[in-house]
Amino acid sequence: MEYNTDRTQLKIPEYGRNVQRMVDYCLTIEDKEHRSKVAQSIIDVIGNLNPAIRDAPDYAHKLWDHLFIMSDFELDVDSPYPIPTAESFVGLPDEVPYPQKSRRFRHYGSVVKNMIGHALQLEEGEEKDALVYGIAYAMKRNYLKYNKDTVSDATILGDLAEMSEGKLKLGEFDLPHEKAFGITQAERKQGQNNRKKKNKKRRY
Repeated sequence: MEYNTDRTQLKIPEYGRNVQRMVDYCLTIEDKEHRSKVAQSIIDVIGNLNPAIRDAPDYAHKLWDHLFIMSDFELDVDSPYPIPTAESFVGLPDEVPYPQKSRRFRHYGSVVKNMIGHALQLEEGEEKDALVYGIAYAMKRNYLKYNKDTVSDATILGDLAEMSEGKLKLGEFDLPHEKAFGITQAERKQGQNNRKKKNKKRRY
């Protein structure tokens, strides 16, 4: 009995072992004209096996590239396209630009971050002071809902200063006590469950 673990590794597993055997046979043909005809037959076969690829732009060129890949770039045939080399398929993929979002203050939510951005654009005065207080109030409530039962005002003010790069300060105001926010046990449990789910996703 022959096991897959004892067989040679397929270059393109999607086409299957029988197609790979056809390519291996094509490499043994000495006459180039006959070899080229067999290569064209293999192209027809893999095109029929994967009809969806025909919808892709320049699909025939891709099939010929796949044929050369399966032959370890050793196949010498008359190709309608430039014959690729192994070096042409070597290289790092383009870097994917990821959004630059800090995870450290994610528990405060995007609304708080947007409020901070708006407050930074206001001129000094009562309106700005009221908005900054509202931001700190929302931050404390979100912190309690997302994390635990208590948090010091110093923590909230420190986070506010850091998130605003030191440009926003609460002044002489004191934030309400934890009990004044009226956060229910169900709300706190939901916030903690959301935190666990996000942490689990990051691990995978």
